[in-house]
Amino acid sequence: MNSQQLDHGTILIVDDNPANLDVLSDFLDSSGFEVLVAQDGYSAIDKVHYAPPHLILLDIMMPGIDGFETCRRLKENSETKEIPIIFTSALADTVDKVKGLSLGAVDYITKPFQQEEVLARVRLHLKLYFIGQELAQQNSLLEQRVSERTAKLNQAIQELQTAQVQLIQSEKMSSLGQLVAGVAHEINNPVNFIFGNLSHANEYTTSLLEIIQTYQEKYPDPDEELQETLEELELDFLIEDLPKLLKSMQVGAERIREIVLSLRKFSRIDEAELKPVDIHDGIDTTLMILHNRVKVRSSSPAIEIIRDYGDLPEIECYSGQLNQVFMNLLANAIDALEEKRDRTEATRITITTSMVSQQRACISIADNGAGIEESVREKIFNPFFTTKPIGKGTGMGLAIAYSIVVDKHNGSLACLSQLGQGTEFVLEIPCVQPRSNRPAPDIQEVSS
Repeated sequence: MNSQQLDHGTILIVDDNPANLDVLSDFLDSSGFEVLVAQDGYSAIDKVHYAPPHLILLDIMMPGIDGFETCRRLKENSETKEIPIIFTSALADTVDKVKGLSLGAVDYITKPFQQEEVLARVRLHLKLYFIGQELAQQNSLLEQRVSERTAKLNQAIQELQTAQVQLIQSEKMSSLGQLVAGVAHEINNPVNFIFGNLSHANEYTTSLLEIIQTYQEKYPDPDEELQETLEELELDFLIEDLPKLLKSMQVGAERIREIVLSLRKFSRIDEAELKPVDIHDGIDTTLMILHNRVKVRSSSPAIEIIRDYGDLPEIECYSGQLNQVFMNLLANAIDALEEKRDRTEATRITITTSMVSQQRACISIADNGAGIEESVREKIFNPFFTTKPIGKGTGMGLAIAYSIVVDKHNGSLACLSQLGQGTEFVLEIPCVQPRSNRPAPDIQEVSS
């Protein structure tokens, strides 16, 4: 703070004596200050509000409100409380000085005063005032910088945590996919063996039953020993039940083949690149895997699955990642219906697909659960945000789903919900990904 800045401050002189005003104002004006004057407390307060000075020389004994009351009112106002006030008065009692300082004044000059003393005190308190203002400004700037850096650090930490969870999730899904694909492959061989031989077993059984029937026609009266054996083995029951048994085995083998096919489609280890796929196939395989969670339980009914599929072309996407999105959205829908199922109320999930334009497909997954309140819905895609109890969820399922749809597929994912009216997740993705979204030829995309 240089002397030139100190000599250009604005000073308000408040005194009901015109002679004192003239002397002080002329002297301070000639010393380079900008001078304002007021002859009573009310007009002083008004001037301070519309033209705040840097310092106030305030007389004590004035008509209307005295200097003490004027000072008190100025110090109570947040906009004027920082302006330094120097009392000027003929009252020299210590009690008056102490009272003035206790009200917030910074100094006290006794009349009659020396001009050099006034100038020295004015410059001193202006210097202190400007230093205080500069320190306050620097402190505010420092707080702003600290706040900005803290926000950037928090954002970096959150991005790091998100990246770590996504990496863990990606590795988990990749490992799960490899495990599922391996198990499916191992199961597939014996199942195919069983399935392939069931037709022969059925044919052989039919032939044997024909032979037995021919024997019964040719020899209707078997001897006593054979008759006892036939009755003991319940031949009539075997003839009736054996075809049913083989049929049940065939149905079971077909079911295992369907499950194995669904597991292989869901893992998509060999289809991690961007390629056209049947979206409905991905949804169906995901539902197959979640079948155990939607079927009838001992204490609650099954969740009704309504498929309202439109006429969609093959969608160019990372099918393994998109299956993960379907898994997260459907699992959340099932979770939302658990309380309703416990009350044995009707529950349903409606999956609707359609084309919203010639270039974009829409997939809607809606449930008839309790719905989500607005304050929760606004944060539902935020990383680590979850309404589930500790240990029941990481808060990353929907965040990862959002990232896969928006970042990986240039699409959109929205949550529509009202309390008591269920929840709907609406997913839109382009049918053909733009060139900017395609990986370089020498980069292999890792399935997550």
